[in-house]
Amino acid sequence: MRGIARLLIAVMAPFIAAQGVSAQSADTYPNAPIKLIVPFVAGGPTDVTARLFAEHMSQDLGQRLVIENRPGADSAIGAVQVARAAPDGYTLLFAMDVTLVMNPATKKTLSYDALNDFQLVSLTSLNTSVLVVPANGPKTVQELIAYGRAHPGKLNFGAGIITTRLASVLFNKLAGIDAVYVPYKGSVEVLQGLMDGSIQYAVDGVSAHYTMIKDGKERALAKLNKRELASLPDLLPLDEVAHMPQLGEISTWAGIVAPKGTPAPIVDKLQRAIAAAAGDQKIVRKLLAFGIVATSNTPEEFAAFVKSETAKWTAVVKDSGLTFSD
Repeated sequence: MRGIARLLIAVMAPFIAAQGVSAQSADTYPNAPIKLIVPFVAGGPTDVTARLFAEHMSQDLGQRLVIENRPGADSAIGAVQVARAAPDGYTLLFAMDVTLVMNPATKKTLSYDALNDFQLVSLTSLNTSVLVVPANGPKTVQELIAYGRAHPGKLNFGAGIITTRLASVLFNKLAGIDAVYVPYKGSVEVLQGLMDGSIQYAVDGVSAHYTMIKDGKERALAKLNKRELASLPDLLPLDEVAHMPQLGEISTWAGIVAPKGTPAPIVDKLQRAIAAAAGDQKIVRKLLAFGIVATSNTPEEFAAFVKSETAKWTAVVKDSGLTFSD
């Protein structure tokens, strides 16, 4: 019997030790800097939002959140890094809709599993999408549609992520426009394309274009949801100006996720820090000025939101008839 007992102790020892480390790390977390992977280029709206949240969360948690930009492959490069990290709360991902929904919906092979590799923590932000043209472009949605119908194949549109590309494809389909897609790596390149004439219109997050719109170098024709846009209060929804209900509630969004298996007490502590940042009026005002709404929710609510978005965009991808390369 003593031999069996010793054998059981030997077999169970690693599991008992692991539980002890997990519990201890949850109690003392964080006791070292936290790495927040942003899978997009520095300076863009996602990066700016991540830095605002990281700064506030650092104060709340008592440890610095260090931003590391890992752009590429529609955010997959950064996502893989976090998916393979230790589930100890010290490596997090500032994920977007493209990371958790669009990549799984469009790529035949993906080097991470959005459902099984991550523990969702909380949404952080919603970014209003707008239909934009250069300042010398059409003055209304109707003018853009009329020109596009009269000149098939003569208009170029650009997008930096799959979400805005599909929204553009939906717009073209509903408007009866035959236009040429120009791929970009992000919103900064989309903006440059509008300025140098490479593209004539785009659907993109308002945050990247607000300064150019304000300075009269771009024109926003409509927004793609009914949410109040403090930075452009007179801008009407595309659904209202062009009767396109399918484009009535489209936003890009971001949130923070951790590797799967991260202990629940650590996830809860992170969620509370995110909620505190989202409720800080300085952050709210800074983001709202650019059309971004700071927000937060529980891991369970975040999971339900992602599930709903997945169902919506999977249907859009199927209906679009588009094929996507890996």
